[in-house]
Amino acid sequence: MRYIAAYLLLTLGGNESPSASDVEKLLSSVGIEADSECLNKLISELEGKNVEELIAEGKSKLASVPSGGAAAPASAGGAAASSDAPAEEAKEEAKEESDDDMGFGLFD
Repeated sequence: MRYIAAYLLLTLGGNESPSASDVEKLLSSVGIEADSECLNKLISELEGKNVEELIAEGKSKLASVPSGGAAAPASAGGAAASSDAPAEEAKEEAKEESDDDMGFGLFD
């Protein structure tokens, strides 16, 4: 992730096609040692590609990926509804665990 972030920072800074040495120089400026194998793979994958187009393509792909708030499958909901006892026990355990640090604050 750090290599992609550095690559994107360099493109935002005006370098349309950063080289491995450019990315390595940026990372070393903040004390991060670059793995040349990972860095070279990233550079070869992005070679000749427009970053803005890649981001737009990725956005369109992510639009079809379900994210939080989706309803649970009926089979999972039915299983949870049929066995309330384990859920109740989990709630009681969580309550007991949360009482362990009563009276102690973060800065006491």
